[in-house]
Amino acid sequence: MRYAAGVGALLNSIAPVELENGVKPVQDAYKWRLVLAYDGTHYAGWQYQQSPPTVQCTVEKALTQATKLQRKDLCLVGSSRTDAGVHAWGQVAHFFTPFNYDNLEELHAALNGLLPSDIRVREISPASAEFHARFSAKSKIYHYKIYNDTIMDPFQRHFAFHSVYKLNSTVMKEAAKYFVGKHDFSAFANASHNDRVPDPVKHIFRFDVKEMGALLQLEVEGSGFLYRQVRNMVALLLQIGREAIPPEIVPHILASRDRKELAKYSLSSPPHGLCLVSINYNESHLLPPPGCPANSFGRHHTIRKCKVPFFY
Repeated sequence: MRYAAGVGALLNSIAPVELENGVKPVQDAYKWRLVLAYDGTHYAGWQYQQSPPTVQCTVEKALTQATKLQRKDLCLVGSSRTDAGVHAWGQVAHFFTPFNYDNLEELHAALNGLLPSDIRVREISPASAEFHARFSAKSKIYHYKIYNDTIMDPFQRHFAFHSVYKLNSTVMKEAAKYFVGKHDFSAFANASHNDRVPDPVKHIFRFDVKEMGALLQLEVEGSGFLYRQVRNMVALLLQIGREAIPPEIVPHILASRDRKELAKYSLSSPPHGLCLVSINYNESHLLPPPGCPANSFGRHHTIRKCKVPFFY
C-alpha cells in the first residue's frame, strides 16, 4: 500500500456524498469494489446492526484492521440487504480509502485472512466515482434450491429447503411464467421498517425452474426485489407444485396488490434455500479509473523449488 503519487491517480471527480446508516464518506477518496461470497447460516443478514452479528459488521471489522481506517471513513455499502440465513455468491459492496494501492493482492489476502471461513472476498477492484454498489445495478439474480425427496441430503441441509411432498415441476414452470414482465408486486412484499417506501413495480426478466435430480433450482432475475419478494414467490410456487392450487392463481394475486391475499394460500419460504448469485451493472460504471491497480482475484501459491530429496 502507498499514498497516491500524483494527481493523475486520484479519482477525477469528488466522491459523491452517500449516507449509509448515518455515515458520510471522506471527500476526494478512492473507491473500491468488493465481490463477496458467504454462508449466511450464522448471520442476521447483511445489514449493519449492533447485535446479533451481521455480514456487513464482520466485513467492516476486517476492513478496519486491514486499512487502519475507521468505519466512518470506509462507508461500506452493499448492493443487497440479504435477510438472516440467506446466502450469497455474488454480493457486491464498495468502500472508500483516502489513499491508493500499488496492487490489491496483499489487501485481498489480508481480508480473507481476517474474515471467518464462511465469508470470502472473491474479488477486489478499483471503482469509478460513478459506480454505486446498489444504485448502479441493472439486475439481480437469485437462486432458490429445493431438495425434493423423502430423505434430505445432509450435505444440502444448510443450502436447500427440504420438500417431502412430491412437486410437479411442470405446473411450477407454468406458474413462474406469470411473474415474468413488469408488475406491481405489492402482494408479494413483506412490510419493512428499515427502508423508505419502495416502488412496488419491478421487472422480472426470467423465472426458470430447473431440475437436477432431486434438486429443483428456481432461478429469478429482476430489475430489483421488494423485501422478501423472492421467498414469497417461491412459497406460492411450492403450493402450486404440490398441486394444492392452480398456476392461474398467480395473476389473481398479482392483481390484488394485497399481501393478505397471498397469505390465504402460502407463507414465506425459509431463508436458507435462497442465494444471491450475481448482480449485473451498467457497463460504463464498471470502467476502472486512471492510475489505479489491476483487479485482484486472489493469487495461487506455487512451490518454486522442491525441497524434498528425489532419488532415481
